[in-house]
Amino acid sequence: MIRSNRFRSWSARFAALLGAASAGFLLAAPAQAEPLFPGGPDIPGVPAIIPTSAPCAPEARACMRLSTNEAWLMDNGRVVFGPTPISHGMPGYETPPGVFDVDFKRPFHWSTMHHAPMRWAVFFNNDIAFHVGPVEHTSHGCVRMTEEGAHRFFEYLNPGDRVDVVR
Repeated sequence: MIRSNRFRSWSARFAALLGAASAGFLLAAPAQAEPLFPGGPDIPGVPAIIPTSAPCAPEARACMRLSTNEAWLMDNGRVVFGPTPISHGMPGYETPPGVFDVDFKRPFHWSTMHHAPMRWAVFFNNDIAFHVGPVEHTSHGCVRMTEEGAHRFFEYLNPGDRVDVVR
């Protein structure tokens, strides 16, 4: 009998505490957070995962930073995709920094120089291209990307679009 009364008393206190805590959460102002992705949903307490800017000029449609092995797709200075991981030219075959235009693109290109496939190839600066390749290894000047990254670059970029490559 005593044990039963203690249990009821404890249960009532716990229920009251739980009710008060729930009411406090409902009345609290919602926390503000940066968007998860540009134009995306806000999740309280979660910082933005995708930055809304990249280290290139607003006119660039593609932006690549060699020092961090990252690339972005841009629209009037706003990031629309990225950063995506990349790798670039090894010593002696460096990918040069500069401002370039997309020359042409091919969904499947065969490199006669290196006897290798270049899936989702977007060429700029004459014979340098964004294409699928192992991002953990350097190249002979081309920009290796993940399958998703190369496909997004291929779909987004067109001949004449500006490509900025920064250190």
